[in-house]
Amino acid sequence: MNRIRLLSLPLLLIGCGTSAPRADTSDAIGDAARASASPAGAAVAESPWNSATVYFLLLDRFQNGDTTNDHALGRKRDGAALRSFLGGDLAGVRQRLDEGYFDSLGVDVLWMTPFEEQIHGSVDEGTGRSYGFHGYWTRDWTRVDPAFGTEEDLRALVADAHRHGIRVIMDAVLNHTGPVTPEDPAWPDDWVRTTPRCSYQNYVTTVECTLVDNLPDVRTGSDQPVALPTWLRDEWAVEGRLEKETAELDAWFRRTGYPRAPRYYIIKWLTDWVRDVGFDGYRVDTAKHFQPSVSLELKQEAEAAFADWKAGHPGEVIDDRPFYMLGEVYGYALAGGRDFDYGDRKVDFFSDGYDGLINFAFKSDAKEPMEQLFSSYAGALGGGLRGVSVLNYVDSHDDGGPYDLQRQDPMGAGTRLLLSPGAAQIYYGDEVARPLQVPGADGDANLRSPMDWSVVAAQEVDANSVLEHWRKLGRFRRAHPVVGAGAHREIQAEPYVFSRTQVDGADRVVVGLHQRVGEKTLPVGGVFPDGTVLLDAYSGVQATVSAARVTLDTPFGTVLLAKR
Repeated sequence: MNRIRLLSLPLLLIGCGTSAPRADTSDAIGDAARASASPAGAAVAESPWNSATVYFLLLDRFQNGDTTNDHALGRKRDGAALRSFLGGDLAGVRQRLDEGYFDSLGVDVLWMTPFEEQIHGSVDEGTGRSYGFHGYWTRDWTRVDPAFGTEEDLRALVADAHRHGIRVIMDAVLNHTGPVTPEDPAWPDDWVRTTPRCSYQNYVTTVECTLVDNLPDVRTGSDQPVALPTWLRDEWAVEGRLEKETAELDAWFRRTGYPRAPRYYIIKWLTDWVRDVGFDGYRVDTAKHFQPSVSLELKQEAEAAFADWKAGHPGEVIDDRPFYMLGEVYGYALAGGRDFDYGDRKVDFFSDGYDGLINFAFKSDAKEPMEQLFSSYAGALGGGLRGVSVLNYVDSHDDGGPYDLQRQDPMGAGTRLLLSPGAAQIYYGDEVARPLQVPGADGDANLRSPMDWSVVAAQEVDANSVLEHWRKLGRFRRAHPVVGAGAHREIQAEPYVFSRTQVDGADRVVVGLHQRVGEKTLPVGGVFPDGTVLLDAYSGVQATVSAARVTLDTPFGTVLLAKR
């Protein structure tokens, strides 16, 4: 989602699931989750996505790999602080991918902000101009924005990621178009609505409305056929692809039998990227702001497109895991189980095509004592949420209340995020404590500063750095899926020791936190039998289990044990 101000309005949350103020969940995961949780030690659900480590980045802010496209479409750098295009692109992400940066963090899923062509102009925020650098102001769903690169760049990036065993999920925007500006034409009234503003009192006032002024809301609930906008046909004609695009639309509508209603055009365009490029899943933007049935339609077409891509690219397929759909239902919390409450009705998004939902409560739940956090999450995911996944995060591109705004405890943030049951989202720069407050920036612009690679280089030579801590935890998590998707059991309260195991025992780990620096002894009984040689992935030290315990001498207070 994207927090911005449009046309001199006060700061508002748009672009990825806005919501009215909601109750704070910082005290605990909630009684509802505990009531439905399985007993301690219950196995977390079969969903392999609970073990995923997702790296989420803003394309424009990560790495500038091609300076020739920095001023594409004539955009200027005259926006307010951190609200112009700054040069990050697909080529830059590919450079870091090929260098092994994501591998070093144990990342197995890459999520980038939308790459499609954005509005060409800017909007007036009152304090200055703002451009669509964030990717949530779509102008043309069928074209890569030239500021981000080319379709060939995109295809090469996804192919490279697959060679590294990294899946790529596409940020799918279906709810709205980009704002109207002097450089950008309006979508026809039969495509979009521009009133009323969402008031979030109930289902209707959350779905059949616009998030903010001048953010046209796609009429996703309409089945009335509409024609392509004249301006879009004209642009395709100038680009020499009108005949191709219209012929493909004709063929798609014939095959599916869908009416030419607005949502079906967009579903066709979104799934084309899956069929042509090989995306492994979607992160669906503003999912609670359109009808849940639309998600089922999107999922069905995406699965068909993914099957077509796999059939045509057998050498690039990672495995047989099906297409994944992650929903951004703003305000969803793991404590709610399968339901999201609109006020007048509850919706089970997991029954509407979603395999996982972003867990907006984690940033608050992470402040709980660690055993309470871990056991609660394992119980919920092994109970009422068995078979689905949640994606935890400590900060993101539009969350003004992150776990650690001042970056006072970046190592603790990594420990809690990467060792919690459920999927983990690293927001670019978490691993080096990229500042979340920037002098001169306003609102969510603070959260979107460029990645400072000089800080990364400096931390790479420091064995005790924040980066090395995140890397060790991340690689351990990737090597042992049981960390995010296994049964949790507390072995010792102080100093803290716990285990994560699979039902069949194939993957087992013991983790010690806040241990003594130097020689330390940890209980491992019930997990590893005597005589087992264990490797501490944090220090590289080996030890053999004796009398149900293991003794190590390491310069760290964190221990990550698994069978050698």
